[in-house]
Amino acid sequence: MSAFDEEVDVVVVGSGGGVAGAYTAAREGLSVALVEATDRFGGTTAYSGGGGMWFPCHPVGRRAGLDDTPEDALAYFHRVVGDRTPYDLQRTYVLGGARLVEYLEEDDCFRFAELPWPDYYGAVEHARADGRRHIVPVPLPAADLGPVAAQIRGPLDTERLGHPAPDLLTGGRALIGRFLAALARFPHARAYLGAPLVDLIDVDRAVVGAVVNRDGRDVRIRARRGVLLAAGGFEQNPEMRQKWGVPGRSEDSMGCPGNTGIPHRAAIRLGADTDLMDQAWWSPGLVHPDGRSAFALWFTGGIFVNQRGERFVNESAPYDRLGRAVLSEIDSGAMTLPFWMIYDDREGTVPPVKATNVSMVDTARYEDAGLWHTAETLDALAHLIGVPSEALAATVTRYNAMVADGHDTDFGRGDEPYDRAFSAGKLPMVPIDRPPFHAAAFGVSDLGTKGGLRTDTSARVLDTAGRPIAGLYAAGNTMAAVSGTTYPGGGNPIGASLLFSHLAALDMAGAGPR
Repeated sequence: MSAFDEEVDVVVVGSGGGVAGAYTAAREGLSVALVEATDRFGGTTAYSGGGGMWFPCHPVGRRAGLDDTPEDALAYFHRVVGDRTPYDLQRTYVLGGARLVEYLEEDDCFRFAELPWPDYYGAVEHARADGRRHIVPVPLPAADLGPVAAQIRGPLDTERLGHPAPDLLTGGRALIGRFLAALARFPHARAYLGAPLVDLIDVDRAVVGAVVNRDGRDVRIRARRGVLLAAGGFEQNPEMRQKWGVPGRSEDSMGCPGNTGIPHRAAIRLGADTDLMDQAWWSPGLVHPDGRSAFALWFTGGIFVNQRGERFVNESAPYDRLGRAVLSEIDSGAMTLPFWMIYDDREGTVPPVKATNVSMVDTARYEDAGLWHTAETLDALAHLIGVPSEALAATVTRYNAMVADGHDTDFGRGDEPYDRAFSAGKLPMVPIDRPPFHAAAFGVSDLGTKGGLRTDTSARVLDTAGRPIAGLYAAGNTMAAVSGTTYPGGGNPIGASLLFSHLAALDMAGAGPR
């Protein structure tokens, strides 16, 4: 084996959820090299508008009198996920989040607040309608971080539309900023931008280091305690999407540009087992004039129709469930993309979508691109978007009747607490009866792939025989998601990413869960 160029205790690949592993390892006294493939820290986590974490029974809530119990939270999570993932992995996640928040709150760099966000399966027993399993980082002034603030990825409007970055870091950017500020206090931890993983270094199937390209040359870094792969999914790799059967396009993903699956491939070469490789965190996506569909939610009106001019889904359902319904329609042959949001003129031409993640641009650009249409009658609108006019008229008539009755007997819109989260608790159904009528094109977006390396409860990567690969750990979207084929609650992806990164570092430090 050739010599190493550098030597540390821990190498962390990826600076989204991986920052929790780097911070924990450094705090536990280990030397750390955090390597980020792109020119900004934060990965997909930094794009999150809220930076939310689904951590039941968290200390923020306990201090405010939260009456939740770990048993109820675990019962809910398991009923949603089922046996698609190991129960001990589910238990580790549900029960471990509160301990992680306690650990972080010992450091004055970290501050969290409740942001009520109802669980995504409100009809399942022990779901929290009040949304109090969800916390977010407290915003952080960019000035408090100094030059590091400019090195944090996002917001999406800055990267895609050229808008200036705000002076206040919020959501995922605040979360990453707080971790970077905390990490900077440890002289034995270093973070590198523009340093993609090339490969893992192994001896007798044990990982002993990593090859990282830095400043145009390959650097061999020995990792005495281990390597943590937390570099996101492979949503930005069209070939891997096709190989594993992940629907959708890389162009429509909200994932970080650096999420190309190199860590997945490096681990698979060493015999790592994988799971959920055809899965992603789905959402409907408003189609923008650049041809990309971007994650959208918070619909204050409108209905979705397929190519038959018929409704096919509860439009107010959580975004992953909406995205999966769209994919089901495509699989059945009832739909091709785009599909259409139909709405009236009560809010004007702009579709009633209040959270687009990538801001809308001038109306004329959508109209010129054939993405937004307007007509005085539903019949004329149907011809513009290529759906049967009689079917569209019948769909709207039926929908308006259900609005008047106060109940969606077709798809249950408004039946669950999340459905009403953006309508002040009221029925989220608005009639479509004020001409002119409008249609906006939608596609399928995702927040990243969720298939990855199988791990145990300490985030150790398992081989195809179920044995840990010495020295190798995974978290975030590089790890096969603990939630399986479901999305139990807002903040599940970030929460699980942070927790399993933290647990990996504790295992490498020999500290064990706290």
